Amino acid sequence: MPRLALRFSTQTLLLQLGVVLLVVLLSGTVHAWLVYGRIGTEAENQALTLARTVASEPALRSQVEAISKEPGTPPATVLAAGPIQAAAEAARSRTGALFVVVTDETGLRLAHPDRVRLGERVSTDPSDALSGKEVTTRNTGTLGPSAGAKVPVFAPGSAATVVGEVSVGYSMESLGQSLAEDIVPIALTAAGSLMAGVLASFLLRRRLQRLTLGLEPEEISTLVHDQVAVLQGVDDGVIGISADGRITVFNAAARRLLGMPEGSGTPGSPATAGSARSGTDLAGTDLAGTDWERAAVPAQLKALTQPSAHDAEAVEIVAGGRVLVANARKALHRKEDLGWVVMLRDRTELQQLTRQLDAVGTMSAALRAQRHEFANQLHTIAGFMSIGQHGQAKDYLARISATGPLKFPVQQAELLQDPYLQAFVGAKSVEADERGVALRIGPETLVRGHVTEPQDVTTVLGNLIDNAVNAAVAGSSTQRWVELELLDEPGPDGGTLHIVVADSGDGLGGVEPERVFVEGFTTAEPAEGGIAKASGQGLGLALVRQLARRRGGDVRVLDPGSPGGPGAVFMATMPGVTGTPHNALRAEPPAAERSAGAERREGHQ
Repeated sequence: MPRLALRFSTQTLLLQLGVVLLVVLLSGTVHAWLVYGRIGTEAENQALTLARTVASEPALRSQVEAISKEPGTPPATVLAAGPIQAAAEAARSRTGALFVVVTDETGLRLAHPDRVRLGERVSTDPSDALSGKEVTTRNTGTLGPSAGAKVPVFAPGSAATVVGEVSVGYSMESLGQSLAEDIVPIALTAAGSLMAGVLASFLLRRRLQRLTLGLEPEEISTLVHDQVAVLQGVDDGVIGISADGRITVFNAAARRLLGMPEGSGTPGSPATAGSARSGTDLAGTDLAGTDWERAAVPAQLKALTQPSAHDAEAVEIVAGGRVLVANARKALHRKEDLGWVVMLRDRTELQQLTRQLDAVGTMSAALRAQRHEFANQLHTIAGFMSIGQHGQAKDYLARISATGPLKFPVQQAELLQDPYLQAFVGAKSVEADERGVALRIGPETLVRGHVTEPQDVTTVLGNLIDNAVNAAVAGSSTQRWVELELLDEPGPDGGTLHIVVADSGDGLGGVEPERVFVEGFTTAEPAEGGIAKASGQGLGLALVRQLARRRGGDVRVLDPGSPGGPGAVFMATMPGVTGTPHNALRAEPPAAERSAGAERREGHQ
């Protein structure tokens, strides 16, 4: 059977336990050795003190000097009963020393615990002490290993004449017993340290498992590579917010969709430090580590991650001149809250295509109606011919030739030279007519160029006309109308198209003009929490303003209107969307913002 590999956390735990055990053993050994050395040093100092005390007694000095002056050494029986032996034994018994030995100037014992050895030469070298030096020693003599000291004995009244020496020693066995008494706290300390290390290792193992979600290093490495590949490979924006409210992932697609420049972040945020710590920037931006509530992102995104927000609820926002669909999901791993994941999808092109399809559908419906009208006209001519009324048929054809076979319900449509504008405004007039609203072209309309950016013109003009028709339908005036004025102004980089749209509605009703351009603002039933759901409401004016400003123009309110009518007047300026024919005269400066527009609207009521 193959051997089962230990998990990384288990290997880490075993390694930590081994290191802790080794450190505790080394520390305990070094501690015991230091204690043993300290006890030996204390024994040597104690022996030195005792030896000095014995060697300094006047009586002992006189007796040792007297024996040193005599020829030879007294017999052991005489020494055993002498005062030197008695003084040495008294000092040994009083202090618990292993031995107190007194010698003459030649190193022969004058006092010794073992009386049999009296008169013999000492087993250790006494030359240092007999030369007048005090020494401490650790050696093994006739009584066993000991730690002691040797001190010279000077003649009475002299500090230079050495007549003998005193040697004192303490048993090493007693030192071992002292160490044994001290080893208990040493062992308890080592055991406590070992237990603390084991506990810390287990806690560290649990924290490591929690931080890595139980993944092995190889799995983490694979996960990092996969995450980088996914975040850099998808066109959708991905924003990750941790459970503590900090951005952990902010890929390049999210930054691009939100219109953020490279290196953008929140001033004063720890974003830069966060990127520096990460080593590998998974998000590709310095927003990683920024507090989510302080990040420079639209407020609608932050509202998606509030505790009261519904999981996976999609909203539409306008950011960076784009229409985005955003939704947030709660991230969970084994019931552990990991935070939020916000997804951003670009619906700008879809919105534009939808607007174009709406225009095409409106124009198709108008053409179907006009085709039906044309068929009726043909049937009328055929009827005149069948009954022989050739003169009436000729007159009928003349009237058709004068007015045209197809006619949109828009007043003064001949002021529009561009066929695209004729078709689009005509289709919008059919749609408005079906809702009981008359769409008319203002008398000062003059467009001599041709539209070069029909997609942008469709978006702006269609939104403004639709909003005006809705306002006229909802207004209290009995005469429902929408008036449109268009004027193009040639320029070196393309002509500028000025659009003014007025209606018979009740105006903005006291709403601040700039508020109507805020994302999510709508005169329809407000969405829950003030957020525009993914239905398209509350995005039209915000979108057209950003689109116009992106081209260097603007959309603004010229007149907020008044209750009972006339309604609000909107003006859009779109540079570079028209081309001027070579034979066209230079148009006069735009007169869209003069106050005559409001007076003219009042005159049509």
